Amino acid sequence: MKKITKIFSAVLITGIITLSGFQAKAHCEIPCGIYGDSVRIALLYEHIETIEKSMNQINELSKSENPDYNQLVRWVMNKEEHAKEMQEIVSQYFLHQRVKITSSADEAAYRKYVKQLELLHHLSVFAMKSKQSTDLSIIDTLREKLHLFEHAYFGDDH
Repeated sequence: MKKITKIFSAVLITGIITLSGFQAKAHCEIPCGIYGDSVRIALLYEHIETIEKSMNQINELSKSENPDYNQLVRWVMNKEEHAKEMQEIVSQYFLHQRVKITSSADEAAYRKYVKQLELLHHLSVFAMKSKQSTDLSIIDTLREKLHLFEHAYFGDDH
């Protein structure tokens, strides 16, 4: 029991120290006019893939008779960081800067706007859920919502 308490304490302290050193990074809000929407979508797909790999590694290491707690903690922290990065891109980049507020007077534009907001909200929430679990169905949902957002944002020709 003491060993588990020590490990938990070490993980907690390491996590607090690590997370307290991070600064929020956003593409400038000047606005600079330099945007890489396709790059951000590709980054979101990459974060999803990394979270999936982290979940698989956590699940695999957890099955071991003598788990390597050091590696386990590293994969958990990796999963957390990539989920946080997803939320940052969704919020700072798309919600704050790229998805423009639209009047309900233009029904078609407003429907598109609401759909984009809905999908971005799903991405943010399921990124949060990926921090709480190693359930791989979350990955499927993230991929689906990102694919839908990509088409809602760029249009069906993209």
